[in-house]
Amino acid sequence: MTTQDARTHLRYSGWASRRLLDAALQLPAEQIERDLKVSHKGVLETLNHIHWADRVWLYRVLGQPMDEPDGSIEVAWPQIQRGWEEWSDSPAAADLERVISYKDMKGHAHQSALWQIVLHLVNHATLHRGQVMAMMRQLGVAPPPTDLIFYYRELQIR
Repeated sequence: MTTQDARTHLRYSGWASRRLLDAALQLPAEQIERDLKVSHKGVLETLNHIHWADRVWLYRVLGQPMDEPDGSIEVAWPQIQRGWEEWSDSPAAADLERVISYKDMKGHAHQSALWQIVLHLVNHATLHRGQVMAMMRQLGVAPPPTDLIFYYRELQIR
């Protein structure tokens, strides 16, 4: 993985998550909060899970203690996405082979290369976005396209 690959895929993940969040926020409260017995229960809780993981991994990569989200998901998530983009543009992202040490949520120590964390982050978000899309379809709502090819096509238009 190159630094440019990391930048592109981190930006793609943020783009796809934002599109899906914007669509989900158009749902009535009863639908966005309904327990659909999938993944993290429902649409909003699954989106919150993706946001939370994006936040946890950013702070691990930055080597900083995690702070509390600043406001609602529609405010806090873009802030975390900007953090990922700033990191991916920084000299620190140039060494994707660098291994960082961190603790998982149970307190167990681990080490991972930055490139593995980036790929995990994007893959994790993609998995759960797919679940949210399926939940939206169950609710009778057509989710926006979030496949990587749509992102590449949008980049070509700019």
